Amino acid sequence: MSASDYSVSRRRFIEAMGLAVGASAFGLAGCGTSKRAGEAGSAAAGGKGADTLTYAQGADPRGLDPAFVDDGESAKVIVNIYDTLLSYDKDNCDLVPGLAKEYKVSDDGLTYTFTLQEGVKFHDGTACDAKAVKASIDRQLEPARTEDMPYASFVYGSKDAGSGIASVEAKDATTLVITLRAASTPFLKNMAMALAAPIVAPSAIDAGDANEKPVGSGPYKFVSWTKGDSVVLEANEDYWDKENMPQTKNVIFRIIAENASRVTALNNGEVDMIDGIDASVVKTITDAGNKLFQEDGMNINYLAFRNDTGVFADLAARKAFLKAVDVQEMVKSLYGEYASPATSVMPTWMAPYTKEVKQTAYDPEAAKKEFADLGITSCTMLTYTNVRPYNSIGGQPLAEAIQGYLADAGVEMEIVSYDWTTYQTKVDTDAFDCCLYGWVGDNGDPDNFMNLLADENISMNVGRFRNDEYKKLIAQGLSLPEGDERNAVYLKCEQMVAEQSPWMLISHAQTLAGYNPAVKGFAIHPTGVVHLAGVTKTA
Repeated sequence: MSASDYSVSRRRFIEAMGLAVGASAFGLAGCGTSKRAGEAGSAAAGGKGADTLTYAQGADPRGLDPAFVDDGESAKVIVNIYDTLLSYDKDNCDLVPGLAKEYKVSDDGLTYTFTLQEGVKFHDGTACDAKAVKASIDRQLEPARTEDMPYASFVYGSKDAGSGIASVEAKDATTLVITLRAASTPFLKNMAMALAAPIVAPSAIDAGDANEKPVGSGPYKFVSWTKGDSVVLEANEDYWDKENMPQTKNVIFRIIAENASRVTALNNGEVDMIDGIDASVVKTITDAGNKLFQEDGMNINYLAFRNDTGVFADLAARKAFLKAVDVQEMVKSLYGEYASPATSVMPTWMAPYTKEVKQTAYDPEAAKKEFADLGITSCTMLTYTNVRPYNSIGGQPLAEAIQGYLADAGVEMEIVSYDWTTYQTKVDTDAFDCCLYGWVGDNGDPDNFMNLLADENISMNVGRFRNDEYKKLIAQGLSLPEGDERNAVYLKCEQMVAEQSPWMLISHAQTLAGYNPAVKGFAIHPTGVVHLAGVTKTA
């Protein structure tokens, strides 16, 4: 990619945010912040504010150090404790300032010079300066990176792939220089992601207990975590971002595994906000006088085949499976109007989506014959029991629906189920033929979806799909500026997924949440997290 192409791409990006930009440098200070502060201020002005917000989710975080987790339950808490170099705007994935107030990009697109906010402190009182940011990133780069850092290669790249960060340098307290191995269009958006990218205090890193005792610089400070019950946070009264100060003193994340129990807790006034709801409880929530948050989600619900071993290592077996399941009928029956059948890995509104990519069509008679010809009479599926942002009914009912279709095709499917936290370990350690999984987009870029099938990390690529041609396409897409040429690369990726069938695409879910009408400023971000600093509740 030429320097001129890169400059045009960056200029288009900044113009979309309503900012002015020079050929190689631009500032972010102030963009997007007044909107959030205004909404929070108007909410607080509506009456005396309650001093505690309680948010109920279906499972414990796996941990609270963003380097060591890859799940939404962790991310929802993490984004309230930590800051990132850049942030997403309230309602979308447009970039706004974070710990970095401005940056410059070299003409070749390889060197990023970030100017950091001055005087930022971690919750322990130590300086959140360039040296600290470097330490938080460096531990996730090769060779320091460890196997239990599931998002590190996804966010920061890999030497073997010739991508990502080559070096990080703290020039002085407020100047951070990051040099890439190759130009990367999603790099800046990756720096705002909820996992791996948040900046952890060196003291917590050195102590080795950030997963249990997190120390960040964000709007809320960690107080306690009672496993299976709650995570408690308190407002950071010394928060550096004065336009986005926390509006409520205390935040509690309640862990309530059962969907019905979360609904009951909301309707009884025990909690203020809940997620993981489905169509069956919407009327119960609204009839009780509570409100429904409802938006099209940035997600994919899918079944992953084991591509490396077992029954479905054979493409013909995967194709027979796809012909056996009527995805359109199943999605309508299970999710009603709150999800749509997936015909693409990416949401249909995200370029380069096109109806021209055709998935394997439902053909039950052909499926039955092909399974018989292949001698396949049984298989094993792993699934989770919890509801997920991309699967509002939980894994068990979805698995049982698929099991029924397979039975009609002459294949007996054994379902093995675990709670979500245990499940994420089991897909790594246990044998299976297929499993249910899903993804909520982290940054609004097509690479964030399509790159999953090129990742070597099992938590990203649970089906162990390995294809050198596909990896080359992903590397090409990373380096190209936004536009038709880049879209064409990801379209080829979509076509390869349809042909090789490493996944059975199931659905794109709407994001649903219930909340007390006294709560103001609440929303689930398109990335699936919830920022509570600007949320208030009238007492």
